[in-house]
Amino acid sequence: MQQRRIGSQGLTVSAIGVGCMPSANAVAPPDEALTSALLGRAVELGVTLFDTAEAYGPYVNEINVGKALRAVRDRVVIASKFGYRLSADSRLPLGLDSRPERIREACDGSLKRLGVETIDLLFQHRVDPAVPIEDVAGAVAGLIKAGKVRFFGLCEAAPDTIRRAHRVQPISAVESEYSLWTRESETSILPLCRELDIGFVAYSPLGRGFLAGSGTQLSDLPEGDYRRGMPRWQADALAHNRRLFEQFQALAASKNCTPAQLALAWLLHRQANMVPIPGTTKLHRLEENIAAAQIRLSPDDLAAVEQIISPETVAGARYDQTQTARLNR
Repeated sequence: MQQRRIGSQGLTVSAIGVGCMPSANAVAPPDEALTSALLGRAVELGVTLFDTAEAYGPYVNEINVGKALRAVRDRVVIASKFGYRLSADSRLPLGLDSRPERIREACDGSLKRLGVETIDLLFQHRVDPAVPIEDVAGAVAGLIKAGKVRFFGLCEAAPDTIRRAHRVQPISAVESEYSLWTRESETSILPLCRELDIGFVAYSPLGRGFLAGSGTQLSDLPEGDYRRGMPRWQADALAHNRRLFEQFQALAASKNCTPAQLALAWLLHRQANMVPIPGTTKLHRLEENIAAAQIRLSPDDLAAVEQIISPETVAGARYDQTQTARLNR
């Protein structure tokens, strides 16, 4: 698979990575055998970037990912995250916590659960407004100096936050939600990443599954699925978006690929240092996603894609007002 350089500190990863959150989500319980099979096949197909977090489970996903990748540790890049106050008794975070002492504690915990000596890429999961980002970057810089971490990243961070952190410890990657229908990053984050030579890791690159055909009918979603509460899955919005998906599906068929592959191929054409990390619990979906790296799109193809699916054509906001208020702007 094609390799992409993300950041100016020497980190190189496969053009498509794997987001490991689905194997630890709130609907399907964590499954060690499933994670091992999926990640093993991904490695066979050339994937090198695997993205997990202490909050996934919590904790269990890191254990499963570490076991699945142990035999190929020298061939892969493992990313994990800190930034939440967690409890083993609750699957939901108890709040944000990026105090330097908590960062060091979280890093040691992740190292132990993953069974590694060094975390390749350590992200702050969400910006903690109670802790200056300079203190966060300084704490990670100390972990890098100690050999516990190789590279530093931020998730869902505002431009000013990124600049301030980058002055203290160079950032290799920014991770944010980005797909055909969620493109807020284009306004300032992607230009800033180009300016500062920072890589961009796109999570939920398939619109939380919608652009792959998952959840286009509310009946497709099990009870407890978080998407049931999101604006784009409410009745009128969902009906509108389903009609868009049908057009998108027809376009993909005309290109001899699946909708998921077309959505990922579009994203790979956006920026040379961008790496999507689609997640799945299904082997055939994993193989489908990875094959998207081979698809080439012309300028006319890209225009046709964006004419169907874009923030202007899609109904419903990314998040509700409560969730939007929690974002670092």
